[in-house]
Amino acid sequence: MSEKSKNPQILSSVSNALLILKSFSTFKPTQNVSELSESLGLAKSTVSRLLSTLAHQGFVMKDKKTGKYKLGLSVLTLGGIVTNHMEIHKEAAPLLSKLVKDTGETAHLAIMDGLDTIYIHKEECSHPVRILTHLGRKNPSYCTSSGKLLLAFNDNNLVDEVIKKGLHPYTGKSITDPEKLRNELEVIRNRGYAISSEELTEGTRSVAAPVRDYTGKVVAAINVVGPIQRMMDYKIPDIAKKVINSGKEASERMGYDKRFNVTN
Repeated sequence: MSEKSKNPQILSSVSNALLILKSFSTFKPTQNVSELSESLGLAKSTVSRLLSTLAHQGFVMKDKKTGKYKLGLSVLTLGGIVTNHMEIHKEAAPLLSKLVKDTGETAHLAIMDGLDTIYIHKEECSHPVRILTHLGRKNPSYCTSSGKLLLAFNDNNLVDEVIKKGLHPYTGKSITDPEKLRNELEVIRNRGYAISSEELTEGTRSVAAPVRDYTGKVVAAINVVGPIQRMMDYKIPDIAKKVINSGKEASERMGYDKRFNVTN
């Protein structure tokens, strides 16, 4: 018997509806009843009824031509409410704009979401050649600068879980060896920032620095990402300095004062 069925406070219908919503992603923006039924292990009739209910409330929309569903505007509305009321989002947003002006590249604010990272805010650069990134998209933490930064300053158990899940190679430069990942995280802790060079997407490079809350705990990462031909090796130290300073200012706005905190 599952934990869900043991708990009388959990409604299976609501839980399944939420699983349907969470199954949509950048890689699977549209799905039909059969696809959802197979991936979630639910009967087609159950999936169909839940989708009809979600559609009625605006959380999904059905394409009449293809019969496939996609997320609806109600999800976007709720997402906007969440981000606008997250203190870290409000404090860091203006700093990202300044970071874009100072570096000429796109900047993000990222947090952990389970074993992955997710961008909760993005400021696009004006350069005609841009890197395609997505708000709300989950990225493998071990392949991105933000993810590695957050892993480096997180509990070792989280790193163990990421390794246990598997270090899948997204490019030829992805870290797939557990010991190499652990060593990389140690370097990040000592250096104070993380670099990802073509580890998730070929031709891109990013630099990330920590954002701390008032207790000194690293709760988010600020990063800058751009084409590798613009973010060349000799530019990284200067970019890293700017990203670190943005992270420090965001931390101060969150109430962090290094003089009264001993957290690394």
